[in-house]
Formats: sequence, C-alpha cells, structure tokens
Amino acid sequence: MQRKLFLRYVGATFGTIALTPVLTACGGGDALAVLPAEAAPSTAAAVTATATSLLPEEIAALKFMREEEKLAHDVYAALYSLWGANVFYQIALSETTHTEAILALLIKYCIDDPAADNAPGEFADPALQTLYNTLITMGQVNLIEGLKVGALIEETDIRDIHEKMAITDENDILKVYTSLLCGSGNHLRAFNKKLLEQGVTYVPQVITQEEWEAIASAPAETCGG
Repeated sequence: MQRKLFLRYVGATFGTIALTPVLTACGGGDALAVLPAEAAPSTAAAVTATATSLLPEEIAALKFMREEEKLAHDVYAALYSLWGANVFYQIALSETTHTEAILALLIKYCIDDPAADNAPGEFADPALQTLYNTLITMGQVNLIEGLKVGALIEETDIRDIHEKMAITDENDILKVYTSLLCGSGNHLRAFNKKLLEQGVTYVPQVITQEEWEAIASAPAETCGG
C-alpha cells in the first residue's frame, strides 16, 4: 500500500505553528482518530477508501472545508495576537482539531491536501484568500469588531457545513461534518456571550435570524457524543 508522509498540527503557538511528521497510510485507518472527545464521534469503523469512491463534488467539498477550517484557525490566531482575548486562543485550538479532522479524511480517501504547503494566512482557494484578507482587516479595528468577525466566521461555517452535508452520503464524512457543526454552534455562542458582555447585540449576516436565535439560546453542546 502506498504510504504518505504528512505534517500534522500538534498545537497552535500563534505566529509559529508546531508541526510533527506523522507517517500514515493512504486509504486506511480511522479518519476520525485525530478528533478529541470534545469534537469527535465516540466510535467509527476503520475502512479502506480511495478518492474514486467519492463524487467530484464530495472531493471538492472536503478540500474546501480543509481550508475553511484553517482560515478560522488562522484568523483567530491573528486576532489573539492582536487583542489578547482568551476566546480567540481557545477557539483557535479547537479549530486546529477541526482542520485535522478534515485532513484525516483527505488522507483516508487519498486526496491531495490543498493546505499542505501553505503558511498561516495562505490559501489555495482564491475566494478563501480574499475572505481571510477581508476578515483580518475587519478584525483589526477593535476588539468588538474582532469578536464580530468570529461570529461571522462561525455563521459561515454553519451554512457551508450544511451545504456540504447535503451532497454526501458517506457515513464517516457525515460524522465529521456533524461534529464540526456542533463545534461551530458552541463557538458562535461563545463569541455572542463576549459581545453581550461588551453591550453589543449581534445581528446575523449569513444564517437567518430564526437560525441565529435557535443557536444563541441553546446551551453549550457536548460534541461527538
């Protein structure tokens, strides 16, 4: 079986991301093993898979989600460095596990990683590169605008994860997406709490007001139970 050497995030140092080489087999193993209990389904069957078992749109979705989760991490790391708010630090750590979870699926299905050679703030997808640049500019204004950027990112993740879930019936992919969706809901509540502490009522820009209220009023979830 062909084997690949890939670099896995082991934590965020904000400014420099520590990387450790990990040897893994393309097409084998548990694609959900990288997720901690906070984000991962409790059980998952190990299967052998290849990219040919997925539709082109499923492959494109995984590549997009890999970079979108990286975008969230990179923005939060930058905003933590700028404002020092712990909410950015904690959620950036969580986003590391999210992007690792998608990376594990890419490895499992023998799909090239679009983020393999990209530094923090660099993206293969031009639309995500533009979005990152825009979000960083918005978040540099002040802490409140930075918190709004966090909420906007999580709104966008929620919308995009729902869209990606609708185009696959692969159980392992759906489990990861479901866990990421749960995490994004928790993150959105965390940013909303910090905004309320600043006297700011957040107005959703991506999801509907009804969806926003349902998420914001719900208690924190234990993801992947």
